[in-house]
Amino acid sequence: QVQLVESGGGLVQAGGSLRLSCMASGRTFSNYAMDWFRQAPGKERQSVARINWSGARTYYADSVKGRFTISRDNAKNTVYLQMDSLKPEDTAVYYCAADTERPEPYGLKPASLMRYWGQGTQVTVSS
Repeated sequence: QVQLVESGGGLVQAGGSLRLSCMASGRTFSNYAMDWFRQAPGKERQSVARINWSGARTYYADSVKGRFTISRDNAKNTVYLQMDSLKPEDTAVYYCAADTERPEPYGLKPASLMRYWGQGTQVTVSS
């Protein structure tokens, strides 16, 4: 089992920044690829970013590419999502998730494949 706890959400004005953190406990953190998802009211949960176990490979949804940065610190069992140039459409509950490392093709994966989830943290961007 892996327990995931997100933090860092909040209310920010458009154009501002937030940094989300997700701390893991339980099984070896570096065994897993880590993902960030988000879910807005009335919408499906969508993948935002993914990072492989070492941090060498990262992937982003087109909607956040160039504005969000995913990173991880395996010594601290933590994955981060730096969110810059935030827009009102980024408003959602953000979840981190742990996934098994997968062979090619690399890239974002659907929510149905994630093994463990955090409880989510609300991000609200005002216009």
